[in-house]
Amino acid sequence: MAQVSMTVRMDEQLKKKFDSLCSQFGMSANAAMNIFANAVVTYRCIPFEIKAPDEPTTNKGLETFYALRAEARKRGLQYMSLEEINDEIEESRAERRTNIVAEP
Repeated sequence: MAQVSMTVRMDEQLKKKFDSLCSQFGMSANAAMNIFANAVVTYRCIPFEIKAPDEPTTNKGLETFYALRAEARKRGLQYMSLEEINDEIEESRAERRTNIVAEP
């Protein structure tokens, strides 16, 4: 298989640390990048989690929802999972369909 060249730009200090760590692993930075590329192709995903840092909620609707949920817990109201909510919705829809069919 033919080899091709790829250029990657990164911070100088990061590159030094990366090279040093790869050396400790007994491999070159080039070998490490090839291992990464092979993992991405093999598993069809980035082989580690990438996520944004947690940020405070700024959505007023979501804040209100959380406040209502906290109040419901204080009052001893049962917390419902999404699955339970969906089950109740489906039961309600089935009941409505039955009533529509039953009406003359």
